[in-house]
Amino acid sequence: MDFSTILKSPEYGFLKTDEHLGERIILLGLSGSYSYGTNNENSDIDVRGITLNRRSDLIGLTSYEQYVDDNTDTTIYTFNKMITLLLSCNPNTVELLGLNPEHYLYKNEIGSSLVDNYRMFLSKRAIQSFGGYADAQLRRPQNALARDSYPQSEKEQHIFNSVKNAMYDFASRYRAFGQGSVNLYIDQAENAGLESEIFMDVNLSHYPLRDYKSMWAEMNNIVKDYEKIGKRNHKKDDIHLNKHAMHLVRLFMMAIDILEKGEINTYRKEEHELLLNIRGGAYHKADGTFSKEFYEIISDYERKLEEAAKKTKLPDEPDMIKVQEYVMSVNERVIRDGL
Repeated sequence: MDFSTILKSPEYGFLKTDEHLGERIILLGLSGSYSYGTNNENSDIDVRGITLNRRSDLIGLTSYEQYVDDNTDTTIYTFNKMITLLLSCNPNTVELLGLNPEHYLYKNEIGSSLVDNYRMFLSKRAIQSFGGYADAQLRRPQNALARDSYPQSEKEQHIFNSVKNAMYDFASRYRAFGQGSVNLYIDQAENAGLESEIFMDVNLSHYPLRDYKSMWAEMNNIVKDYEKIGKRNHKKDDIHLNKHAMHLVRLFMMAIDILEKGEINTYRKEEHELLLNIRGGAYHKADGTFSKEFYEIISDYERKLEEAAKKTKLPDEPDMIKVQEYVMSVNERVIRDGL
């Protein structure tokens, strides 16, 4: 596919016309299957990017974090928002700094400098961020199967695990709450028809209502997914389960590279065949479960990740002094030059 022509199509016109984008954009790149090298004939084009904050965002009264266009599966983060996500080693954004050269659709001087300085964002935070995402991906196939065959108490445990894993990403998107402020646990059910159920203790003060509302909505949606009436579409679900299983393995691969080599390798050239086999259903059995071989692969990567975490030379935290100086230099240009 000729990626250079993607942005020329009319549906991407917002890149030029939206007041937050246009000449403020510093980087655009492919995301999803095409960037990983795991695309097939049904894969959509996903685009991720970065745009500079406006002067009024930095020294005025306006505030803006990201632009989303659902029609083209495009998400563009403001520079400051992207820095925050990179500092937390957020897998969905870190990968934007490790694309193949041909997968960058646009990259100006500032965008290139961000990619060139990717190492200042790498730290042992990758252990929790990638590990949390990987565990969440593992829970998805298990959870979907649990809706069909597991006892209620086991289903509740799967829901609990899914909600806990969703909370891994809350710190990068919402205001942090103190240790113990939100406590989830499973206890004997109080609602009729349940053996056990999830409870929560919440002790928050002066916490933004909208942040709490959004977090609650995410947790509520997870619970609702398990309560849908009717049988699942096995053919459609199996395709999704295989894709999630593939992403689980890919996350382990990326995390190990970061911890062992200090590198962000989004395109998985060496493991291309294995990932496509997983996506194609090679480890998915006729009864809807995954084979013993698949879980052996997972166990092997879990062991490798644990070993890499023990031996990594990455610092506990990102190089905050270097990141601060870099962010200041970019934002000073915005203010000075009116970018």
